[in-house]
Parts: sequence; C-alpha cells; structure tokens
Amino acid sequence: MDNLELQKLRDLPIEGVARRLGLKVEKHKCLCPFHSDHHPSMAFKVSRNTYRCFVCDAHGDTISLTMGCTGKSFREACRWLADDDVVSSSRVQGSSDLNHETRTMKPFNTARYARYFIYPTLTEAAKRFLYDERRIDPRVVGWCRLNSFRDWLQIPYYDREGHLTGIQSRYLGNDPSQPRFRFPQGSQCGIYNLPVLNRLQPGDELWITEGCSDCWAMLSAGHKAIAIPSATLLKRKDVEQLETLNLELGTPFHMFPDNDVPGERLFLQLKEKLPSLVRHQLPPGCKDFGEYYKSLTP
Repeated sequence: MDNLELQKLRDLPIEGVARRLGLKVEKHKCLCPFHSDHHPSMAFKVSRNTYRCFVCDAHGDTISLTMGCTGKSFREACRWLADDDVVSSSRVQGSSDLNHETRTMKPFNTARYARYFIYPTLTEAAKRFLYDERRIDPRVVGWCRLNSFRDWLQIPYYDREGHLTGIQSRYLGNDPSQPRFRFPQGSQCGIYNLPVLNRLQPGDELWITEGCSDCWAMLSAGHKAIAIPSATLLKRKDVEQLETLNLELGTPFHMFPDNDVPGERLFLQLKEKLPSLVRHQLPPGCKDFGEYYKSLTP
C-alpha cells in the first residue's frame, strides 16, 4: 500500500476499530490489552484518532492497535483493516457524543461540496502542477472537474451516475508539516473516474491506473481509464461492476504497473480479480505511466 492507502486505514475511527477487536470502550477508555489491567488505563483521543495506556505506555494508531491485539504482521493488520466488514463496522461504532455511546460517522455532505465543482478554477500552483509538471491535457482537467483552493488541488470522486461521493485534496505547497492528502469527513474515494464507464462501447479498452495523476496521464494519451487506490481496498461491488463490463461489452482491461515492488504486487492482486487484465511494461527508468507520458509529450 502507498501512503494514501495507509492513511485511509489510520483514519478509520479508532474506537470503532477497538470495539471490532473485542475491547469494551466506555467514555473513551478501556482495559489495556497489553498488560494485566483491572481498571481502564487505555484512553482514546478521538481528535487525533490515537490510543495511549497511562500504565504501560502502549500507544499508536489503528494499525498498531490491530497488530498488538491480534499478533498480525503490519501487512496482515492492514489487510484486516481494509476488509469491507471491518471498515463498515468501525465507522458505525467509531465515535461517541454526550448522548450516545456510539453513533454512525457523519455521511459525506454532497450538497455542501458539490457546488465547488460547478465552475471549477485553478490557482497558479495548480496550473503549474497539472500543465507544467504533469503536462495534462486541459480537456482532461475539465472532464475530471479539478478545482483548487490556495495550495490545495481538489480532486472530486463521482459514482457512475455522476453523483459526488468524495473529495481528495492534494497539497501543492512547501510546508513539510502539511499532510500530502486530506479528505472531508465521510468521503468515499474508491474507483476514480467511474463516469467514463458510460462511454465504453463494445470492445473498447479500459486502462487501470494506480492513482489519479496516472489516470489523468492515460486520459491525456487518448485512452479511457480509471484509477484505483489499491487492490486490497477495492470493494466487492467495484469488482463486480468491472466484471460485468467484461461480460456485457467484452471490455479488455490493460495496465502499466509501476516499476517497483508495490506496483507489481498491485498488478498480481488485480489479475486474481480480473483474469483478463493485460500487463504492459514501462521502459527502463520510468517509475510510472505519468512519467512515461511526460517523456512522450513535447
């Protein structure tokens, strides 16, 4: 998984994950599972989405809590957290207020955010990133309805029907204290560019990329493309949607895996879900398709 995928797992409500692991959380505290505890000494800081035991000093995030409680490796803990049932259960059980011990995480506020993408605009920083650094076709920027605010590029995610489901904000500035990505509460950022599926004709190729920037490059190269965060975070309904395309339209799937171990692993994971997926090799020295696309663009 890349940093974006790991951050999504770390953003799962910590108390919901704790309950899913079998811990009894009351008033943001529970018995510490890492030592013989008779009085709740583990506290959850919901604002930071972390835990800490004030006796044995065990502390961390959702991933380390899962590793400690289950004995799983880092990778196994991430896969466990990425499971659909764990994600949904954690979100439902994840937070509390003065009146309820648990409540459902607030859903994504579509009405609040959709208006920002009616007439999207780009700051100078966003233009440099998209046009100078990435050499993305302006028509692709318009199709994807990319917007920006100050030093943040705002990337909207839509379902196949065109309904806004989430936003990924990418930091373009130089402040090292800023996170690279941010997501409004409740954002559902699964498969990117789903509306392109409506433009597929029988036999049309569909390219699968890793990350939005590679998807923009693939679209700029003239191909129909989607992007996924990772195979481990790919939902069953998303896989079924892609399998249906293959059955109904004979859609062939293609991919340029990134030139690294995670990229190869992602391709192999996707190949298990989509056996018709065709692998293409990037030239030596190109780490991903976005970089390869730039090398071909004058």
